[in-house]
Amino acid sequence: MKGVKKQVQGLPDRGPERQAEEAAIASSMAPELRERLGLYATLLGKWQKTINLVAPSTLDHVWSRHFADSLQVQEALPQAHHWVDLGSGGGFPGLVTAIVLADVPEACVHLIESDQRKCAFLREVARETGAKAIVHCGRIEAVASIIEDGIEAVSARALAPLVNLLAYAEPWLVQGAVGVFLKGADSEKELAEAKAGNLYRFETRPSRTQAAAQLILARKL
Repeated sequence: MKGVKKQVQGLPDRGPERQAEEAAIASSMAPELRERLGLYATLLGKWQKTINLVAPSTLDHVWSRHFADSLQVQEALPQAHHWVDLGSGGGFPGLVTAIVLADVPEACVHLIESDQRKCAFLREVARETGAKAIVHCGRIEAVASIIEDGIEAVSARALAPLVNLLAYAEPWLVQGAVGVFLKGADSEKELAEAKAGNLYRFETRPSRTQAAAQLILARKL
């Protein structure tokens, strides 16, 4: 817990209420997960100085805005151990999923990211935390053909409209994988557009971290 406390207190411009909220979220997690995410947070702060991994305004609430938000994805499909994460960026939600699955022997999360510098960051965090992650540096369309069969779930956050996400994820969804997508304020509009195609069965769950957001689970009909 010392490492987490240092990380929470070390972030800039943090008021006492925000600091207490962040510390409470960290403290609610299992010790192993808390330590790994604390290391992740430290590396994120270090790399953010030279690479734009997350919005700077969210750095002072990384535990609630990024970690807790991302944890909802794996919790939506806890039985899934083989994931593909689209447009991983700073690692949300895919790298968080890989950290949760760090002690599951057969688990693997494929992180797809086209930016070389972000790929380097993802690889360092995965190495330092023991995350069950494989980083693929390239465009989704190019990488899809080299990822093994047996994918159970596909995730993404803040990457593209839902109809585009479904198209990106199609190679795995058609094989039975479930899409788990974090969507924000426009989620209902995006969902209506996706339903018009009548190709998927959707399930929605309210986000625990953002009032206007929700998780959308998609299964191929």
